[in-house]
Formats: sequence, C-alpha cells, structure tokens
Amino acid sequence: MALSKPLVAALPVFLLAWLRFGIGGIAMAGWLKKPATEAPLSPHTRLLLFLESFFGNFLFSICMLYGVSMTSALSAGVIMASIPAVVAVMSWAFLREKIGWRIGAAVACGAIGIGLLALTQHAPSSASRGAATPESSHALLGNALVFGAVLCEAFYTVIGKKLTGALTPKRIAALINLCGFLLVTPLALYTARHFDFAGVQPGSWLLLVFYALAASVWTVWLWMSGARHVPAAHAGVFTVLLPIAAALVGVLVLGEVLSTLQLIAFAIALLGVLLATLPGRVHATATGPLI
Repeated sequence: MALSKPLVAALPVFLLAWLRFGIGGIAMAGWLKKPATEAPLSPHTRLLLFLESFFGNFLFSICMLYGVSMTSALSAGVIMASIPAVVAVMSWAFLREKIGWRIGAAVACGAIGIGLLALTQHAPSSASRGAATPESSHALLGNALVFGAVLCEAFYTVIGKKLTGALTPKRIAALINLCGFLLVTPLALYTARHFDFAGVQPGSWLLLVFYALAASVWTVWLWMSGARHVPAAHAGVFTVLLPIAAALVGVLVLGEVLSTLQLIAFAIALLGVLLATLPGRVHATATGPLI
C-alpha cells in the first residue's frame, strides 16, 4: 500500500491498475484452467466472483491509489487500522458470524482515530488560520478515498470467504484478476493514449513488477488459502499488518514525519485493533447467504 505512493507519481492510476492486472494475469495464466474435481461455475458463484473483483480489485485500486496520492502513507495507515472492525461488522451482517462488545469498542476507536486524523488535516496554521488550504482539502478527499478502500477490502474479505467454499485459492486469484483487468481496460486505454511511457524510470518499472506480483498473485493466493480455514472476522484481524506496514514504510522509506496528533490517532486506532484481536471464543459460523 505505501509503496504504491511512488508508483502513482510515475504512472496514471488507471494505467497503473491495468498494468498490475496484466502482469498478474501473465503470472497466473496456468491457474485459470478448471480443475477436474471442480464443479461448473453456478450463476451465484459467477456473481460473487464479479463482486469480489469489482470491490477488491477495481474499486479498491482506484480508491487506494488516488487516496495515497492525496494523503500521506501515515494517514492512510491510521484509516486502514479500522479494517478488522469493519470486516467483523460485515461478517455479522452478511455471514451471520457472531461478534461481541469488543468489536463495537474497536469501531469506536477507529472512528475516534479517523476523527483525530481529520483534525490534523484541518488544523489551521498561524499564516492561514480561518481558511482551508488546497492541501488540506486534497488530504481530506484522500482520506475519504482510503476509507472507501477500507470498505472495499472488507467486502473482499467477506465475499472471499464464501468463494473459498466453491473454488480453489489459485483459481479465485486468477479469475478475479482477469475480471479486474477487463473492468479497468477501457479507462486504461483512454489514459494510455497521451502517456509518455519513455519518461518512466527503470526503477519504477521494477517496482511495478514487484507491486503486481505481490498485490495480484502472492497475497491473494495466500489470503484465500488461509480464509478457507478461519471465519471472515478472524481473517480480517490479520489486516492489522496493513496500517503498521504503511506507517513504517511512510517513516522509514518515504521520509514522512509522524506528528503528535497523528501518533495519538494511530495509537487509538491500534487500540481498536487490539480489542478486535484479543483471544476469545471462536464462532465459526457462516451459514447465511451473502446476498
């Protein structure tokens, strides 16, 4: 997530997403073939595959890439800390998985953390007190887009849990990547008409290849493999690594500075993650329909 920030500085968002899906599709071409033991795709499974790709690939990529281009990796990390709680709420709503009071407290912590983060974007300086700056407006929109990515990631987790009961992890990864490629192709081709590919540095192309393989191939395959064995709410807990990694990369690699208010917001958001991840009784039920 954090390393996508230098990529959106080098490539337009739709073109970046298209190249990511294209590289991932080449790497996973052998995974598209239906195993002999797999049943034919039902209309319901096809719909879930489309929704998984639409939310988890297409909309997530747009929200995340545009969002991190307008805000900092640290701010994105604070917002992404709300993923475990949002996943748990959606698991309760769509999969009938039971959640307790800790998830409610985690949601509250996430909301407080995001609220404090918004204050850091709108706190007026002595030179511009009383007037919103273009930078703060862009940061607010960027934060809103990142939260949109949070919702997409939550849908991705819940829908993925349903898909693992019908398809193998490799086939899920390949099919949703193909769907994402088709969805973004018209926008990418329109963008590519006026883009100077020769102006992209070799290092950016290498980073793009790593980004594509990591985001479209390795993480999806590993995630779906694990999601077959645990409830969606528990799988969502592991997204705690997203905000932590984003903050570390933002500070150590991108040279961002962690302000006091951002540190407090991050701490409160992570407190919510801690509440959501405390050991407790496992309710591994997923009997209800998703849609």
